[in-house]
Amino acid sequence: MAPRVVREIDLYERRLRAEGFALVAGVDEAGRGALAGPLVASAVILPDGFVVQGLRDSKELTALQRDLWFERIRAEAVSVAVCRAFPRRIDHRGLHVSNLKLLRQAVDRLEIRPDFVLSDGFRLRTIKLPNLSIKKGDAVCASVAAASVVAKVTRDRIMQRYHRRFPEYGFDQHRGYGTAEHRAAIARFGPSPIHRLSFKGLKMYAEEPGRYEALYGAPAGEPAMEVDER
Repeated sequence: MAPRVVREIDLYERRLRAEGFALVAGVDEAGRGALAGPLVASAVILPDGFVVQGLRDSKELTALQRDLWFERIRAEAVSVAVCRAFPRRIDHRGLHVSNLKLLRQAVDRLEIRPDFVLSDGFRLRTIKLPNLSIKKGDAVCASVAAASVVAKVTRDRIMQRYHRRFPEYGFDQHRGYGTAEHRAAIARFGPSPIHRLSFKGLKMYAEEPGRYEALYGAPAGEPAMEVDER
């Protein structure tokens, strides 16, 4: 069996710099699959020589590691931009359209114009810059991983503030994603002002609240039923 090839996470950036693209931006989003809260996108240009050892996709880091990387990226990056789309806009435009628009806005808001843009999975067709979409880009591109960390930490902190306003939903635990506990809270209290009403499940609550409560509601102290909605 051939040994697994492990690529350095900044391989794409180093190759692009060698081809003359000095300023390489990575762009990524957080919160795409959440039932509540904003979608957050970030674009990051890391400097040549930035030490990337230990940097990974934000989902593979602990909360403490993300916070440490967040502070370092903000302090050392050539440029960082963050954009947000809140639930009303997502419900109005749709998730995919909102996602692509937000990624483009994040690149546009960089104070320093990049020479090349790397993205995670979504091709940015309308930006007027050389760009490349890479599957699992946040796992194989340092600048995309950095953008994923900035987007994730920014969104988590937003959801922490929302938890203080709506403590009954437990946003400090699940950050708005569709856990059994979150769905049970929706069944009990109904959607909050920051829920994405166009999402599957929440549409069901609006149209058939009794069915939603039967599927997801749970008596106090008992776990809610897990339902696969993929």
